[in-house]
Amino acid sequence: MSALLLKRFFQKPLQIAYVVPSSRTLTRRVAGRMDFSRPRVIVEYGPGEGCHSREILSRMYPGSQLILIELDEELVHCLRKQFQGRSDVSIIHGSAVDILQILAQHGHTHCDYVVSGIPFSLIPPEPKREMLQRTHQALRPSVHSAFLVYQVTRELRDGGLCDEFVRCETEYCLRNIPPMWISVFFRTNQVLADAPQPEFLPKTVMAEA
Repeated sequence: MSALLLKRFFQKPLQIAYVVPSSRTLTRRVAGRMDFSRPRVIVEYGPGEGCHSREILSRMYPGSQLILIELDEELVHCLRKQFQGRSDVSIIHGSAVDILQILAQHGHTHCDYVVSGIPFSLIPPEPKREMLQRTHQALRPSVHSAFLVYQVTRELRDGGLCDEFVRCETEYCLRNIPPMWISVFFRTNQVLADAPQPEFLPKTVMAEA
């Protein structure tokens, strides 16, 4: 259990959803759904202490950029200290709803992937829909581009909140506290023959939207 996450959870329980960082299995499964064969622009919503960020950085192709958007000031400080000196990481103290402006400020019109573990079920309907719409707009209209979400429920998939996305794949990760659904919402309906395959995942667990 993370002392910092536990502290921030008690101070802001509706903003900090989890007191236990994601497991190694979960971080590897999420990162395993991305194509790192060339430079990418990757955005992460609510990176917390950076466990998913570290896994992504360990795989990124040279010339890639990772943009971390974190709302909690203490976690921002933790991330800046952890990734100090890394020119391929930008840490933003702000809201994910501003993703389009943040990308523009960093010289990008689009990103290739958005990764998120923020508690969408705790966000009011209108701000949630606005954030999801802007996420869709921010993604490059390319075959590989996707919004990767890990949550305790499949609310975004089953609730029709991501209807802008044309295709979705899901898997369940039991080896995490709590167990998580990983949902991958694709920007286009095209499928690459050499697209990255899910890691550690029996085919029987996959579900197509």
